[in-house]
Amino acid sequence: MKLLFAATECAPFFKTGGLGDVLGALPKELAKKGHEVCVVLPYFVQQVPDKFKADLEDVAQFTVQVGWREEFCGIKQLVKDDVTYYFIDALKYFDRDALYGFDDDAERFAFFQLAAIEMLEIVDYIPDIFHVNDWQTSVIPVLLKDKYQWKNKLKDIKTILTIHNIMFQGVYDQIVLSDLFGIGYDAFHHRGLAYHGNVNFLKGGIYYADLVTTVSPNYADEIKTPEFGMGLHEDLQNVDYKLVGLLNGIDYDTYDPETDQTIPATFTVDDLSGKAKNKAALQKRVGLPEDPEIALIGVVTRLDEQKGIQLILDSMYELMSYRHVQIVLLGTGKPYYEEGFEHFNQEYPDKFKGIIDFDVDLAQLIYAGCDMFLMPSAFEPCGLSQMNSMRYGTLPIVHETGGLADTVEPYNHETIEGTGFSFYDFTDATMRKVIDHALSVYYDYPKQWERLIKQAMSENNSWEHATDRYIEQYEQLV
Repeated sequence: MKLLFAATECAPFFKTGGLGDVLGALPKELAKKGHEVCVVLPYFVQQVPDKFKADLEDVAQFTVQVGWREEFCGIKQLVKDDVTYYFIDALKYFDRDALYGFDDDAERFAFFQLAAIEMLEIVDYIPDIFHVNDWQTSVIPVLLKDKYQWKNKLKDIKTILTIHNIMFQGVYDQIVLSDLFGIGYDAFHHRGLAYHGNVNFLKGGIYYADLVTTVSPNYADEIKTPEFGMGLHEDLQNVDYKLVGLLNGIDYDTYDPETDQTIPATFTVDDLSGKAKNKAALQKRVGLPEDPEIALIGVVTRLDEQKGIQLILDSMYELMSYRHVQIVLLGTGKPYYEEGFEHFNQEYPDKFKGIIDFDVDLAQLIYAGCDMFLMPSAFEPCGLSQMNSMRYGTLPIVHETGGLADTVEPYNHETIEGTGFSFYDFTDATMRKVIDHALSVYYDYPKQWERLIKQAMSENNSWEHATDRYIEQYEQLV
C-alpha cells in the first residue's frame, strides 16, 4: 500500500509529546513490512537538528491560496529508514521558537493542510491512505471531500484520523472557512465542522474521515462519555461504527535494557543483576543515599493536572514521613507544582529528589534504576512511560484510565499474575493505598516481586507488534 502521514510532530526532528513518538516509529515499522510510506510535516526550521538540515533536498516550489492570500511553499525531502519525509517550507508560518501557541495558529495549520494536499500531484505521490493526526491536520479529510473532490487523482484516497489527545480541538471563528480554507458552508453543519457557532477542526475530521482511531482501546470508549469526550462525546457516539482504539507501541531499539548505552549497566529478563547497579548509579547521580534495599519510586512526567501531579504533591508529607521509600521525580510544568516539589527537596533531602528539568538520559536511568514507576494520570489516551518502565523491569503504579488500563495488568496476590499495580478512584488516599500494597509486596514477598518484574519485561509492547493492528485497518479500507 501507498501510505501518507500528515502531522505536526515527528521524532527525531521535533516533538512535544506522544504524537512525535508515534510518528517517529509507526511509519518506520510500516516501511519495514514492505509498504511505501511518506510523511508530510511543517518545516519548523528552528527545531530541526542541524545534522538533518544538511541532508534535506529542495524538490519543489509553488504557491498556496490561503483564502485571499497567495503564499509561497517550498518542499524539502529527506529519506530515512526507507521512509520519505516531505517538509512544507514557509518561513512566515514555521520559523518560530515553538511549535504551537501563536495567535495565527489557525492560519498556520490551514496553510499546512492545503499545502499537504496540493503537494500530492506536484511530487507525484497519490496515497491509498492519507493518515492525519490531531486537530492540526484533521481538516484534510474535509478538504478532500469538499474542496478537492473534482480532482480525479485524489477522489479515491481513503482517510484516517487518529486522535492522540481530544483535549486539543482547534476551535475558531467560522470566518476561517472562507478567509483561510477558501471554502463555503457545505461542511459547516452538525455532522461536520460546526461547533456552537464556531468551526471545530477536530470535529470536522471525526465526521469526514473514513476511519477514526485513538491510541488505545479504552480511550476509544472513554471519549464517548461526557467525562472524557471534552464536548465531542455525542459526535463520537454518532461515528461509533468507524471508531477504533489501536494501542501504541514503544521503540524497542531505543528502549532495550540489553543494549541501552545510556545506562551504566545493561541487563536482561534472565539476568537482572545490572538493574541493581543502575539503582545505585541513579541514587548517586541525584544525591540520594545509596541503599540497595530501600524501595525507589520514579516519576517522569509533565507537571500538570492531566498527569495527576496533585495526587503526588498532596501525598508527599505522608509518604516522606511514614513510608520507607525514596522518590525521584523528573519533569517541568506549572510553576505551582515546580515550587511544591522544590520545597520537598529542602524538607526531605535523603528521601526525595525533584529535578525540574527535561533530561532524556536521566529519564532512561529512572526507567532502568527504579523499583516502581508512579503514573497517576487523570486521563491518559495511551501513555508510553508505563510501557518504557515495564520494559526495564520497573513496575508501574497507575490510575486505571485510557491506555494505562489497557497496558498494566494489576497484580493478583493469589495467582501472582500481573505487570504492575493500579487504582480506580482518582484520589490521593486511594493512590497511597495502592503504593502501600506495592511496598508490602516489595518488602515481604521478594520472590513474587522478581516474578512480576520478569512478567512486565516479557510483555510485547513493541511497535512491530502494534503496527499489525494498523495494517489490518488499512487493508479493510482499501
